[in-house]
Amino acid sequence: MPVNPALQGRTLPPTEPYLVGREKVREFSRAVFASNPINLDVEAAQAAGYADVVAPTTFAVVVQEGSLAQLLAEPDAGIDFSRVVHGDQRFTSTRPIVAGDLLTAQLTVASVKTLGAHSMVTAETRVTDADGEHVVTAISTLVVRGDD
Repeated sequence: MPVNPALQGRTLPPTEPYLVGREKVREFSRAVFASNPINLDVEAAQAAGYADVVAPTTFAVVVQEGSLAQLLAEPDAGIDFSRVVHGDQRFTSTRPIVAGDLLTAQLTVASVKTLGAHSMVTAETRVTDADGEHVVTAISTLVVRGDD
């Protein structure tokens, strides 16, 4: 089944809130070789003006994952995950993610394009904090390979 072009413009319900944990930030930081002390050390982060350790920019994918899972589960999407390749990832941040943040993600399908047998689905996930303030928008393009 091909990707449903009617997905374009669809906004999915917000995800359950995600509480950013200090150890999750540290683990992610080590995994991506982030060496800035504010990513690992509470005192360094506080000296820089943050309440707790600061997540690397790409940590937003951890929060975005729940919204992408919603998209893949849409019964009429036509997205076969076994045929998905991650094509692009971008972030637009208002402020850094900090341990202790309670974040909610909401995905909108920005575009669905067909390129020969393949499709490209671009999803924009807006991440907000407990006060409803924008933190980051994560934009992912998924390439759905067509039949071999």
